[in-house]
Amino acid sequence: MSAVAAQSAMEFRLTIRRGESLLVTLAIPVGVLIVFSKIEIANQPLDVLVPGVLALAVIATSMVSLGIATGFERRYNVLKRLASTPLSRRGIVMAKMINIVAIEAIQVVVILAVAMALGWSFAWRVVPALAVLVVGSVAFSGLGLLLAGTLRAEATLALTNLLYLLCIGIGGVVYPIEDLSDGLAAVATVMPSGAFVQSLRAVLDPGSVALGWPLAILIAWAVVLPVLAIRLFRFEE
Repeated sequence: MSAVAAQSAMEFRLTIRRGESLLVTLAIPVGVLIVFSKIEIANQPLDVLVPGVLALAVIATSMVSLGIATGFERRYNVLKRLASTPLSRRGIVMAKMINIVAIEAIQVVVILAVAMALGWSFAWRVVPALAVLVVGSVAFSGLGLLLAGTLRAEATLALTNLLYLLCIGIGGVVYPIEDLSDGLAAVATVMPSGAFVQSLRAVLDPGSVALGWPLAILIAWAVVLPVLAIRLFRFEE
């Protein structure tokens, strides 16, 4: 466990030192929350924005940051070398997951603080929302590792950023899925991001959307994506 703890600490230090990682995981979600709650052209209520931004932050860490970092570690044989140490492959995965949890805890605290400063209020509902955040993190960690473990590093970089933009555009982050056209709404509903955001909104604002199907779809993704990542992941390009 000492090796896992040391590797987790190293993963955390490397993450916070990468400016582009902090931009994607923290600056952009907070910026989306502030800008889209204030500009007249969007003027989205905080009850819509806060769940979407929380989901976006988790997606940024679990899929984008984890996927890109792991993809380049695989590209330069860092994973192969680590796997040959006493840390083991399981230890590598554990260290990465601990790092993700630490980063996401910081994100949640910062986003909730900014949301409260903007006038958003919450009660006990934030507690079950944390459970949904965990399920979403598992799903998108699986997706990030699936991409990183099967594609070339450059392809992982491009695809994770494209998916991130799609999550902002049609994933229900800024605009509720119900406000999209029928075709886009049908696609967004079954997307991991759409199910994630709708589940969070259903927990934080029970009157906004039913919890059942979105949560079931999210749980399905949280099972399928990690299983695929485990089965298909290759430690070398």
